[in-house]
Amino acid sequence: MTKPKIPDYQQAAVESALRTLATEQEGLATLTKALQDGLAAQFCDAVETISAIKGRVIVTGVGKSGHIGSKVAATLASTGTPAFFVHPSEANHGDLGMIAPDDAIIALSWSGETAELKGIITYSRRFSIPMIAVTSGQKSALARASDVVLLLPRVTEACPHGLAPTTSTLLQLVMGDALAIALLEARGFTPEHFRTFHPGGQLGANLTRVSEIMRMGDQIPVVRPGTKMPEAVATLAQKRVGCVCVVDDAGKLVGIITDGDLARNLHRNLAETVVDDVMTRSPKTIDPDMFAGAAVALLNQHSISALVVAEEGHPVGIVHFHDLLRLGAA
Repeated sequence: MTKPKIPDYQQAAVESALRTLATEQEGLATLTKALQDGLAAQFCDAVETISAIKGRVIVTGVGKSGHIGSKVAATLASTGTPAFFVHPSEANHGDLGMIAPDDAIIALSWSGETAELKGIITYSRRFSIPMIAVTSGQKSALARASDVVLLLPRVTEACPHGLAPTTSTLLQLVMGDALAIALLEARGFTPEHFRTFHPGGQLGANLTRVSEIMRMGDQIPVVRPGTKMPEAVATLAQKRVGCVCVVDDAGKLVGIITDGDLARNLHRNLAETVVDDVMTRSPKTIDPDMFAGAAVALLNQHSISALVVAEEGHPVGIVHFHDLLRLGAA
C-alpha cells in the first residue's frame, strides 16, 4: 500500500513530532535502565510503604507535576488504591486537614525544590506520615525530607529550548502508572473489582456479565433435530436473533442455524430439507460469566452476529450484537 505523500509545508510539523517521540522514547529507555539498576529497591520500598498504610494515598504537586499528580491519583483510586489529589497551595490554606496520620503522600516535583510543597513536607514530618518523592533532584529539599525517593533520571526535554516539561512529565506519569499497576497486582485486583469503580461508560459496559443482558426463556429460538427447514425459518424470523438452536431430547445443544447457513443452502430445496442437513454442528458457545467486552471480541473475530450462552451443553441464553450495541460495549 502506497503511503500518502505529505505536502512539503506540513513536513516540518511531522519532523518535529518524530523528534519529540524519539526524545521521549529515549527518556523512557533511560528510566527502564534505572529501574533495572538502583531504582528497583526504592520502587519496591514505595510499593511496600503504600501497601502497609490503613488510610489513603495523597498525591501532590504544582504546575505540570500537579496535572500529572491528578491523573496518578485517579489511576490509583480506580485500581484499588484509595487516593486523591491535594494541591499544595490549598493545603497551606486549610486542606492539610484532609491528610490523616494513616495516609501516605506521593509528592511530584522534577527539581524537588518546589516552594509550595514546604507546608506538606513539614506537616508530614510533624505527624510521621510516610512521604514518597518522585523527583530528579537527588539532594533536593524534597528528597532529603522523604522516606522513599523514586529518583528519576535527568533526561532531555522534547522542547527544543529545554524549558517546557515534556519528557520529564512523561517519566512522572509512567512512574505513577507503574506504582498503580504493581499495587493492583499485589492486591489481586480483578476485573470485577474494576467494574465496581467503573460502572459507567464503555468500561462499565465491557465489564457487564453476559448473564445480565442475555435473552432467556421463550426468547431463545429452539427446534428439535428432524425439524423441517420451513419451521426453523419461521422460528428464526419470529425470535429475530439471527440464529436458531437445535437441541436434542435432553435439551443439549447439538447445532445452530444462522442467517449465513440459510444463504449457503439456498440452492437446495429447503422445503424438503431438515435442520440436521443445514445446521452448524458443535457451534461456538460462551459462559454466562463472560464479560460483554469479550463477547464483542468473539463476535468480531468470527464475523457472526449472535452467540449461544450455554451451561453444561444446555443453551440458557442468546446474546445478539444489537444487545451489546445497546449496552454500549460494541
